[in-house]
Amino acid sequence: MTTPANNGKKAGGAGGPKGPTAAQHSTEVLSQRSKLPHSPLKLAIGGLAFVAVLTYFTLYTQKKPEASALDVAKVVAGVSSPEDTPPRK
Repeated sequence: MTTPANNGKKAGGAGGPKGPTAAQHSTEVLSQRSKLPHSPLKLAIGGLAFVAVLTYFTLYTQKKPEASALDVAKVVAGVSSPEDTPPRK
């Protein structure tokens, strides 16, 4: 038996779409940003700083025992080369 509440469909049967139709959807875009949260310049500077720190620590872990942290920093900055660092006494 059908009632007006279920529009002629059987209870538990496969009915049409339960959600709103295409005409009822909003045109608003959800959960998307139109702009980045930070400027590209700040992201580039942060990336370069991260690479510099990573390079410094990589070279520091591979340094010779007689080299100091200042010697490693000079090599990373390009001011000196590994051959220019004097051995410690």
